[in-house]
Amino acid sequence: MLKPKIIVPQRFIHQEKLTLGEDFGVLCWNTQKLTQTTRFQIELERLLQQFPSLFLLFQEAKLASGSSLLLPQWSYAVAPNMQTRRATYGVVTASQFAFNNVQTLLSERREGIIATHKSYMLSYHPLPTNETLLIVNVHAINFVSANYFLREMELLKEELLHHQGPLIVAGDFNVWSRQRRLHLRRFCRAVGLREAIMLDAHHIKAYRQHPLDFMFYRGLQLKEATAIDTTTVSDHNPIYARFAL
Repeated sequence: MLKPKIIVPQRFIHQEKLTLGEDFGVLCWNTQKLTQTTRFQIELERLLQQFPSLFLLFQEAKLASGSSLLLPQWSYAVAPNMQTRRATYGVVTASQFAFNNVQTLLSERREGIIATHKSYMLSYHPLPTNETLLIVNVHAINFVSANYFLREMELLKEELLHHQGPLIVAGDFNVWSRQRRLHLRRFCRAVGLREAIMLDAHHIKAYRQHPLDFMFYRGLQLKEATAIDTTTVSDHNPIYARFAL
């Protein structure tokens, strides 16, 4: 019952393409399964007023069975890592631009404590140049050895090496050891990714003094990036960046 079904909950209501030279914000947040609570909705509305975003990347999102995600003005897709009779859990990518396609990946390995997989969302968004912007929403596998973490990153790398257009890879990478951090750096180098260095980086969730949340990019101009101090919802703070094509 915990292993997710093939069906991907999604709603696509936008047709607009990104415009060359246009700035767009990306908000990335491990929401600790609180996406359908009132306090999350209130905090998200406040954040979006201060940090306008056209892409939302959530990890540890929760979607109650038989209901839609509480994002009425957004197109979105969910990559489940766990499903029960009452709810679906996983990563969510939401946008106010068009989706060309979505691809979900499930970790080969299960995590060591409650034996669940982790999921990744690859979403493709059309550009005027006939290329696509690929956004990868990551919640990396935890509670396994660094070798299994490396295996998952290698599988993701193989997917990304085929993409020729601009690219954003963001989420909770669970790099809480030097070895995992090294594997992540090698992955970024192989794919040609640059890290969005966050202002106020001390607000990023860390374990053993290792930050867990990152945003990387390729083929885009970084305008700003910051970690946002909000402790009213999740044990992770959001990270935010603005890019231009």
